[in-house]
Amino acid sequence: MAKLRHLALHSENPEQTAEFYKKAFGMREIGRKTDSPLASLNIYLTDGTIHLAILKYRTAEIARVYGGSEAYGISHFGFWVEKAEETRKLLRELGSAYVGDRPPGNNLFEEKWKGPDGVVFDITEHGWTGAKPPEKD
Repeated sequence: MAKLRHLALHSENPEQTAEFYKKAFGMREIGRKTDSPLASLNIYLTDGTIHLAILKYRTAEIARVYGGSEAYGISHFGFWVEKAEETRKLLRELGSAYVGDRPPGNNLFEEKWKGPDGVVFDITEHGWTGAKPPEKD
């Protein structure tokens, strides 16, 4: 069964935002990356179940394509799936729009899709660091 295990925020100041969530909710920083193809700064936090990415996208266009909007705030979310091919088939049957595969240099998701309302989401079979794997049924 697929499990929601990833949330991403688009932030003007990822450092300040990360510090807030660490202090307010005890989240731990599990990584950071500068100069990725999509963002000038990525800070990754976890609460032990969910992987939270705080991103400063490089351009408004990248934010629109990979996050669904250039607005600051919630950018996208991701599902850790057990069988990506079955999930892809179902998404196509449901009319979900395929956005694309991960860009070179990014290993945090396999694919991006859009829901019926245009909201972007990721699917991955490999999960996110700090996220709890789905339990086998």
